Amino acid sequence: MGIVVQWMTSFLEVLYRLAAAVGLPYYGVAIILLTIIIKTIIYPLTWKQMASMRKMADLQPKVKEIQKKYKDDAQKAQAAVMELYKEQNVNPMSGCLPLIIQLPIFWSLYSALLHFPYGNSGSAHFIWFNLTQKDPYFILPVLAAATTFLQTRISSPTAATDPTQKVMLYFMPLMFGYISATVPSGLALYWVTMNFVSVLQQLYINRRLARGKANEA
Repeated sequence: MGIVVQWMTSFLEVLYRLAAAVGLPYYGVAIILLTIIIKTIIYPLTWKQMASMRKMADLQPKVKEIQKKYKDDAQKAQAAVMELYKEQNVNPMSGCLPLIIQLPIFWSLYSALLHFPYGNSGSAHFIWFNLTQKDPYFILPVLAAATTFLQTRISSPTAATDPTQKVMLYFMPLMFGYISATVPSGLALYWVTMNFVSVLQQLYINRRLARGKANEA
């Protein structure tokens, strides 16, 4: 992990120099650029994840029919649901891969900010906060919670009605809001930016999927 943290610090330095070259000498801008680059690189995986989640939401009426049909046999119901997903080319586990890929990045950025060599410099300050310290006004944690809720709500249209998804719809924003209040602000900025980009990507993907359905009809 030491090598990964060193790589992250060096990459932030490169992005900082790029930002400074256009008149924005702030490491906060470097983190925003880092997030956009990461989201762009993993977009193919994000497309599969979000498209699969959208298809799963569309299949919920059929899933409920199966569950009703086999209400006395949970094993048969689960097998029938998995068969439905297979027929529709939906992978319920596809949502895990983008998150797994981002975990090392998340951790290395956290470690880099904890040992950031420019923490006391003006370049580490961004808008109202210092990237290496907690947000003193808790604005980023609130934004982290709000954007997590929005991203979950857009990617899972049935989250507000499905009991299981409903728990996640409200639990995840609270969890990430709390985490963002306890970590360096630079990490909270990364999460907020990632959610914002994810919302834009999801809206674009939803439009493409809707257009594909219209063409099939």
